[in-house]
Amino acid sequence: MTLCGGYRLDPDRTHPLLRDVPAVLHLPAQVGRHDDLRTTLDGLGRELGTSRPGGAALVPLLLDMLLLHVLRAWFEDRPRDPGGGGWAAALADPPISSALHAIHQDPAHAWTVQSLADQAGLSRAAFGRRFTAATRQPPLAYLTWWRLTAAAGILRETDVPLEQIAAQVGYSSQFALANAFKRQYGVPPGRFRRTART
Repeated sequence: MTLCGGYRLDPDRTHPLLRDVPAVLHLPAQVGRHDDLRTTLDGLGRELGTSRPGGAALVPLLLDMLLLHVLRAWFEDRPRDPGGGGWAAALADPPISSALHAIHQDPAHAWTVQSLADQAGLSRAAFGRRFTAATRQPPLAYLTWWRLTAAAGILRETDVPLEQIAAQVGYSSQFALANAFKRQYGVPPGRFRRTART
């Protein structure tokens, strides 16, 4: 089966994992492999093949699930290169993955390189080198990127006031967040929110 599709992404805001994905993914059909992917494909085929109530709402969700299952299958099947960089390598490295998980779970925490190194169970210097090699960004640069990415998602999807967003993503004030956001995105948060909804 060949399935083609596309997602419109901002090339300047692409998730680091997607930079590592090849232009063409081939996932061999093997019995017993990637059952979640097969189940999602079957469900999508049924929805596209019939006209049932709720199908218009269900198909986009199944397509998102399909993308995630394809990426997961690719990640699980790809050969491991312990010295290689990139997001997939970072996720495959347990100490670095632990630090990334901590950042993602609590971006508002006052993370430092030392506290992230402690989370990873590594010395500060070893952690800094290993994190940078795996993610292609120093730890605090990644933390900033993640905080602003989280803020952009909240702005895009909610009407939460900027002051609350700042607290949620680890900025001391709405002004600190607004300044950092404008440096990263080129527009103030309010304009970003209005533009994202048009």
